Amino acid sequence: MIKLDNFSSFFVANWKLNGNFQFISQFIAEISLPRDKSKCIVICPTSIHLYYMSKNKKEFYVGAQNVSQHKDGAFTGEISADSLSDLNVNFCIVGHSERRQIFCEKNEEIKLKSVNLINNNLIPIICVGETLEEKEKGITNDILEEQLKKSIPNSSNFENTIIAYEPVWAIGTGLTPTNEDIDDTHRFIREHNDKFNKFKILYGGSVKADNAKLITSLLNVDGALIGGASLKTDEFTKIIQD
Repeated sequence: MIKLDNFSSFFVANWKLNGNFQFISQFIAEISLPRDKSKCIVICPTSIHLYYMSKNKKEFYVGAQNVSQHKDGAFTGEISADSLSDLNVNFCIVGHSERRQIFCEKNEEIKLKSVNLINNNLIPIICVGETLEEKEKGITNDILEEQLKKSIPNSSNFENTIIAYEPVWAIGTGLTPTNEDIDDTHRFIREHNDKFNKFKILYGGSVKADNAKLITSLLNVDGALIGGASLKTDEFTKIIQD
């Protein structure tokens, strides 16, 4: 398993349901990685492209976007943590808001997925975050508290798990919380449980080249989970180089 303490910051590209072999080849050819080796760069393509990416990657790590809660068995269409390990995948996003919202994933499923990943020496990037309705009701911290309690397994620690805060209302909308709100929420997560004090905690939600540096320089933010901007080589390069 990768030693997370070796890195000061993490930049995770979530390509979602985008990309093909031609795009990946062009991306790898054009991407300019930072000279600062304390920055950990992770690219998460679709599952069908994981093997190709792992075989052709530069000095970045490969992550998956999802994994099965089941270890093996009669579960057609699922991908196990063991299979991801065979592909030299190092990270896996779990509990992304799109999985929670569109595919109705529950906290308990996310916990099982994370356990499977940890048991196979893969690092789960466990996502938590509130909807616009929950934000407007003023219950953001209550929602985060429940997600943290029920999504993160007992076997998680700062050496094998990353947490990502992604307000659902900010994803793909162009909206972002204020920098003060982002730092306050990350501090709430960090101080919510003594266990989380040393965890790497990322921010996700409309991260772009023009706001990434300010966000990732906040005291309690250890990097970014990047969606649409990670599909634009020039913009993603600027984000990871700054």
